[in-house]
Amino acid sequence: MKNSGFQRDNLIVIAADQLRYDVLGLGVTPNLDRLMGESVVFDRAYCACPLCAPARGALFTGTYPGRNGSLINGWYKPEKAYAKVRADIDNLYDMMERLDMECIHSGKQHLFMEGEPLEKRPESKTRWLTTEQTYKEFLNEHDKRQPGGNRFRTQIPEMNGGAYTQVRNYSNASTGKYEEGYSYYFDGYFTDRAVEALEEVATDKPLFLSMMHLAPHPPFDIPEPWYSRVKKEDVHLPENTGVWYAHQSPLQKYNLTGVIGNQYSVEEWKEPFRVYLGLVALLDECVGRVLDVLKRRGLYDHSVIIFTSDHGEMLGAHRLFQKMCMYEESVRTPLSIRLPGGRNGGRHMKTPVSHIDLLPTICDYYSITPRHQMDGRSLRPLLEGGENLEEKPVFIQYDGNASRGNFSRCVVAGKDKLIVDLFKDETYLEFYDLNQDVLETDNLVFKEQYDGRVKELLMLLKEHEKELGDEVKIPEVDLVQFRDHYQ
Repeated sequence: MKNSGFQRDNLIVIAADQLRYDVLGLGVTPNLDRLMGESVVFDRAYCACPLCAPARGALFTGTYPGRNGSLINGWYKPEKAYAKVRADIDNLYDMMERLDMECIHSGKQHLFMEGEPLEKRPESKTRWLTTEQTYKEFLNEHDKRQPGGNRFRTQIPEMNGGAYTQVRNYSNASTGKYEEGYSYYFDGYFTDRAVEALEEVATDKPLFLSMMHLAPHPPFDIPEPWYSRVKKEDVHLPENTGVWYAHQSPLQKYNLTGVIGNQYSVEEWKEPFRVYLGLVALLDECVGRVLDVLKRRGLYDHSVIIFTSDHGEMLGAHRLFQKMCMYEESVRTPLSIRLPGGRNGGRHMKTPVSHIDLLPTICDYYSITPRHQMDGRSLRPLLEGGENLEEKPVFIQYDGNASRGNFSRCVVAGKDKLIVDLFKDETYLEFYDLNQDVLETDNLVFKEQYDGRVKELLMLLKEHEKELGDEVKIPEVDLVQFRDHYQ
């Protein structure tokens, strides 16, 4: 491909859905392992929200959920408006179209904007190869069932607008063998369509590919050979799997994570963990197919290739399931950036960074000025191996799933992490030293010698919510009284 300078190299953004940062390199991800070996890897990358739609809203706009307006998934009225990014906020798709890139999307489409959906806009220059809707139409056309079903879902209570409770169905940790096969599985379909397009794409102008996988998101109803890829005896559960710690937030018992996660014993987590790793292997196969066709077409070495996940997966850690909480398994994500030619590859960055930093980085390299003020900052200094970036706090928020009700706020500052959980009129605090306790088993709020640091981080969170105009207000917390209540 002939390019007119680095700012016009191809841009390949590949995102998994619900991929834990700690399952790469366990023998099931050879393609991703090779890609990361050629990339700059950010070992402490965090999502801006541990939930699908707002995570993507932040990733594709470089703004916090509290800034852009996409706070929840918003499947049900009257809260749908809280799922959508404001119309005056720019996004990566529009930016790439303005650069006259050859723009292709395949996979899940959970960037929800005000107005007409991106994929339905008549003026869009992006080729929307697949979405979840086209996948359903594909299955119907071939008389195939969609993965999952009633056995893979559990009823839970969910607050709506923080005012009233409804009963809804969400994915559980049940496992099964999807007999329809790879080509009819979510990611098989998404990848097949992407590979077909890449085989034919013109190479007279630069390419922007947005490859949004669904794997390894549940349901854990997956095709062979990936269903049998990992043997149960080869599964080694992290130490915090299936364990409810004395001082972890009891408010999680009101959340989807705790309602479903508390149904399984330590031993029972081995099977979903096994199948989850198989699904990670399927994801790796799909990524490998995309990378292979990029190489065959001569596009690979002229591309900036970003790999990440929208958020993580608890998978039994802290006796919780799915995401929607602030523990590392939920909010810490894989993140790697391969520069053209693999330049500076193999380096690992320990500085905490956020998904809101990705778009500013892209804008820096591609000489783009967005129409809005971004909250993130360019990671280019770290990518180029020059001066280090000043370490800044990373902020994360959660406002509920389909509707608002369970709220969490979090700040990561160096090795220190403060979590504030809020449900109804109750507030619960957790503070962890991630250097000493990455599994987050010892809540230091219950040790008064850390009160000064806890108060400092609380102040950082309150300043952040004030700056964003956050509707959720963290109340004053008397730490002595807090310990008395929850000891």
